[in-house]
Amino acid sequence: MSGLVVGVDSSTQSVKVVVRDLETGVLIGEARRPHPPGTEVDPREWWSALTQAVAELTGILRTAGRPVTGLGVAAQQHGLVMLGADGELTRAALLWNDTRAAAAAASLVAEARGPAMWAQRCGSVPVAAFTVAKARWVAEHDPVALAATRGLCLPHDWLTACLASPHLSTNGAPRVDPPTTDRGDASGTGYFDPVSATYDRELLALAIGDRAWDLDLPRVVDPAAHAGVIARTDLADGLLDGVPLSAGTGDNMAAALGTGARTGDVVVSLGTSGTAYAVSGTPTQDPSGAVAGFADATGGFLPLVCTLNAARVLDATAELLGLDQPQLAAAALSAPAGAGGCVLLPYLDGERTPNLPDATGTLFGLTRETLTPAMIARAAVEGMLCGLADAVDALIAQGVAVERILLIGGAAASPAVQEVARTVVNVPVIVPPPAEYVADGAARQAAWAVSGVIPPPDWGTTGDPVSLDPMPIGRVREQYAQARDRLHPR
Repeated sequence: MSGLVVGVDSSTQSVKVVVRDLETGVLIGEARRPHPPGTEVDPREWWSALTQAVAELTGILRTAGRPVTGLGVAAQQHGLVMLGADGELTRAALLWNDTRAAAAAASLVAEARGPAMWAQRCGSVPVAAFTVAKARWVAEHDPVALAATRGLCLPHDWLTACLASPHLSTNGAPRVDPPTTDRGDASGTGYFDPVSATYDRELLALAIGDRAWDLDLPRVVDPAAHAGVIARTDLADGLLDGVPLSAGTGDNMAAALGTGARTGDVVVSLGTSGTAYAVSGTPTQDPSGAVAGFADATGGFLPLVCTLNAARVLDATAELLGLDQPQLAAAALSAPAGAGGCVLLPYLDGERTPNLPDATGTLFGLTRETLTPAMIARAAVEGMLCGLADAVDALIAQGVAVERILLIGGAAASPAVQEVARTVVNVPVIVPPPAEYVADGAARQAAWAVSGVIPPPDWGTTGDPVSLDPMPIGRVREQYAQARDRLHPR
């Protein structure tokens, strides 16, 4: 079967769009556009960025000589998008990294007499990032918007519905028809059971009261099914009009598809957030809240641990030291493992795991010997990765098999990150070739929906991975744990 597929990654910071050959996965073209900063964003900004990125690819689509046969959208998890009776927005969306809902999440857990009920019914214990906590926050702080709301959805749901809707609102933005979702993204709401693949409106009612029973929630589409067709003649000069839309999914679920992760793999992704997640055939229910028991985009499960602080820790450290990223990596590699006892707790934006939304970063062990750019650079890399090594340990504690680590994301290309990663885990570390794995996963899902078969792991793969044997250095993890427990005792 010949043709092209398009994958969209609408992330916190930007939108990335890739065009790949349906049969081989060969990359035909890609484009990106930035999103506005912040933790509360008008979703119309996402739509504007997406249409601009697609417009950039119009020439490639026109000259490719093959039609686009499918498109899939992946997007940041958890964001709360609220729609009125006419499908228009009733307020700006609250994003996953908005920590204002921390108190709301704590209240939801307390009112259920502890976290066990949440873990049992939706696989996860709510924290500030979860949609259900944000819904409670809106109920408490913006009741007018909630009163005007007739439906809730997630960022990928909304964008997919925008593509499928031919209607425009008075301001020219798409007027969204009833959205669809998939079980992967829905499993991050806090009011969806990933095992039965059904909404749990009683959990939503804990957050917003009786409104939970009459709000429209997106229809859940099977992993390989179509969610509709594109109904927009204004995209790419009409070249996408009528193209089937796949179910779409959350960004982490799409990245698992994009990397071709298999059972025994743990993907550690170093982006705006840091995530560690595994492909699993069985669900997890962690009452500690460390592991979120998500569903994946194929019909299985994706137990996941998320930290708020990943690549931006390195960005902030480089800015502090007046270095660019290659210089930061060189400085970190010039320092000894353990940075002479200098330890960074990298909670620069609060933290999700451990659940410390109001925490700040802390630098321990400063002496005349350690107060140098090299030692601080090393401590920043080690602090970021020790937090994610703790995440891998949390997955293991839930019975997840870990045979190797797949290290992805922008920061994974850093030589210092690669070298430090092998010192904090005891399994091989594989660094796949750089790619837009979330967008690629969305394209892979679109190809699956078109052909009926999930593309093989080597679909679209170019370049060789970096393979690193583990070289655990115990004192790196030990001194990090000591600093963490001293300041934030469990």
